Amino acid sequence: MHHSPTMKDSHYYKTMPSPVGELTLVADERALKAVLWENDDPKRVPLGSLQHRAGHPVLLETERQLREYFAGHRLTFDLPLEFIGTDFQRSVWQALLSIPFGETRSYAQIAKQVGNPSAVRAVGAANGRNPISIIAPCHRVIGSNGKLTGFAGGMEAKAFLLKLEKMELALSSC
Repeated sequence: MHHSPTMKDSHYYKTMPSPVGELTLVADERALKAVLWENDDPKRVPLGSLQHRAGHPVLLETERQLREYFAGHRLTFDLPLEFIGTDFQRSVWQALLSIPFGETRSYAQIAKQVGNPSAVRAVGAANGRNPISIIAPCHRVIGSNGKLTGFAGGMEAKAFLLKLEKMELALSSC
């Protein structure tokens, strides 16, 4: 299997159950590299070979924070992240991290934010290839018409995550 140079590090994974299906968490020695969906297309986030390591500290901490998020006790994540992609993709994924919990942005807004207002389709494509699902909240990007558009985790998962966050905000503001 062909590896790009950035992928030569060892990658470790563990799985965890979640309300949106089993998630696969992937890290190298230092940082979280991916949160993958149960039925993710392996070509969406090419990671090379993975070794199972349930006790990996980054993976354990990621699982702990995701559990808190799903339980409604966590609005932001604090994890070492490393995005592997092109400069443009990475700029889009960084922009995702700035979308506040419980809010949404359109693809056009993200395109403006990364300084490339005409790149709406490219933003959509990059959003779809976001390797660190949920934590880099690609589920918070929706069509300009407010419609939930394509999502690697499936539309039900996207709707579930947005609803979870809306409910959390309503509760935390009382």
